[in-house]
Amino acid sequence: MTTRGSRSRTWLVCVALAAAVAMAFWPALRCGFIDFDDGVYVTQNPHIQAGLNWANLKWAFTATNAGYWLPLAWLSHMTDIQFFQMRPAGHHFTSLLWHAANSVLLFLLLQRATGAFWRSALAAALFALHPLRVESVVWVAERKDVLSTFFWILTMWSYTRYAQDHDAQRGGWKVFYLAAVGSFTMGLMAKPMLVTLPFVLLLLDVWPLRRWSIEAPFSRGLLWEKVPFLVLALVFSAITFLSQNSIGTIKPLSRFSYADRLSNVPVSYLRYLAKMFWPENLAIFYPPKHWTSGEVAAATVALAAISAWALRQWRVRPYLAVGWLWFLGTLVPVIGLVQAGDQAMADRFTYVPCVGLLFMTVWGGYELAARQPILLRVCMGGGGLAVGACAILTWHQIGYWQNNETVFLRAWEVTGQNYIASYNLGCAALAKGNYGKAVEYFEESLLTEGAGLSCYNPAKAHNNLGAALLQQGRVAQAVAHFESALAVQPSFPEAYYNLGRAFMTNRQPDVALDCFRRALGLAPDVADINYSLGETLLEQGHAAEAETYLEKALRLRPAFALAHEKMADALARSGRVAEGLPYYRRARELALAQGNLLLAAAAETRLSQYAKSAPVRPPGGHAPGE
Repeated sequence: MTTRGSRSRTWLVCVALAAAVAMAFWPALRCGFIDFDDGVYVTQNPHIQAGLNWANLKWAFTATNAGYWLPLAWLSHMTDIQFFQMRPAGHHFTSLLWHAANSVLLFLLLQRATGAFWRSALAAALFALHPLRVESVVWVAERKDVLSTFFWILTMWSYTRYAQDHDAQRGGWKVFYLAAVGSFTMGLMAKPMLVTLPFVLLLLDVWPLRRWSIEAPFSRGLLWEKVPFLVLALVFSAITFLSQNSIGTIKPLSRFSYADRLSNVPVSYLRYLAKMFWPENLAIFYPPKHWTSGEVAAATVALAAISAWALRQWRVRPYLAVGWLWFLGTLVPVIGLVQAGDQAMADRFTYVPCVGLLFMTVWGGYELAARQPILLRVCMGGGGLAVGACAILTWHQIGYWQNNETVFLRAWEVTGQNYIASYNLGCAALAKGNYGKAVEYFEESLLTEGAGLSCYNPAKAHNNLGAALLQQGRVAQAVAHFESALAVQPSFPEAYYNLGRAFMTNRQPDVALDCFRRALGLAPDVADINYSLGETLLEQGHAAEAETYLEKALRLRPAFALAHEKMADALARSGRVAEGLPYYRRARELALAQGNLLLAAAAETRLSQYAKSAPVRPPGGHAPGE
């Protein structure tokens, strides 16, 4: 084939890959944000929501909010805000573009490194459209996956160019080496999972670059040229460990013993392997399980057998050993030896490791069928069917990511006892006012503690369960759960606030007042806490002191209709009726706009009552926001 024809064919595959990704992942544009890390990364992060400015650029390079140092990921989210504000479709579109770029770049890398055009295209297509990619692409918080992998593949492409030019003694190899080091640094600044890349570069030297051999393992300085990559990996590993440990993301042995962690390793490897070839029952969170000694032993034996088989092919079929070691090695940072988070495994962790398994399946399948044309055609047809099946499954899987309720309901259905799913479904039910269902879900999430597993933030679960019970009028039970939340997390302002509300319901304003003051001491700039403290003080006859907190509540939330009404009441009780009238008017306007007809009627009644005694507004007397 001519050079022009080869280039046209390459461009055609690149366009086809990008189009396939767009079609398969297009339903993601209809998905919303997920209240599970999306708050940390976007929806509740004031630095991200303020967009790109000098202060936020400085923050991006110094923050470790999520337990990682992720300046490029933060900048990516800020850029989305600049263009799309808080419209989730725009954020999903950006992730889709990065994934499409990764798929195209992977094809170009494999084609250059192996020279196998159609095998490279098939491997890239399977990578692009596999349903395990959904979590990384559709979950906005996982932007760091697609972003860091772009630089991972770019590093390998640059390294491949460097190796080929260096070994052929062609000029320009230094530029590609520096580009590889620079791309690796950029990738680490997007997500530190790339720390295994020096190991992967050694695997590339074995196959497909064939620069390393057992007979001369230290020839040509292959180890020395990896030193800059290794130093960067060690530095970023240390930064990540310190960052996660400082916020408590690294789980202590009291939560996950070494025995539990070690038993989870072989089982998780096999579970990842199974989901790669049979991707069913995918979930946003897989809770930790207690595996029996028999299950652990069987998984260990299976892994050892596969490893022995692959390594025996080292000389004849090096792609099998390289692919298997790629899969095993790139999962090491997230396999659970150092437990960060509660998950036993996660679909997003397969984004890079799956490439190793693609080496084994695509190149292995080709070699088995290459000698018989009929079998080769069958395998090619099977590859096409696999790509189509992956696209359909991906489209279907995205349907579970529409919103918080759909994604966690799916996890709850397919994983069994899942305290993360139960907790988040409880939050969704609570937000909808379905208090009975919320109670059921929160109680279920807390039951896992009795099963020997640690519930996801039990303080929040107790607090939210108490809030649902309070809405049902079960005050004594609500108080018990608020107190349980404070026993777990003593500095929990929301629990003190809710406890105060419960005591107000029980007509115990003195105790409620103490709870509100404690809550305010922990969270002084929350409008609801300032309002409740002001309301309680007003009820106890301390109108002047109540004004201070009600005024602050209105500064924090100018459209707070209830606070406007209580501020007017406070002014009226202090004998300043005329000053209070604008607040009543504003309360009425806001209540009508918000559909709160009872509050609107109450404000109208007070206006009618006080208007005759104070018909004239004093100069400058107006309500904030009027």
